Amino acid sequence: MLRWSIIFLVIALVAALFGFTGIAGTAAEFAKILFFVFLVIFVISLIMGALKGKHSF
Repeated sequence: MLRWSIIFLVIALVAALFGFTGIAGTAAEFAKILFFVFLVIFVISLIMGALKGKHSF
């Protein structure tokens, strides 16, 4: 999924260079959504790792 977020980011940047605001906006929205999804997964994995670490001691 990280690959998809990078692809949408590149598409948004290229579209912004050429002035296609509709395409840039759509790709930027996908990039934002994927960013927040990965952020939530990261926080959950940190919490799970911390809980798992407490039980292993």
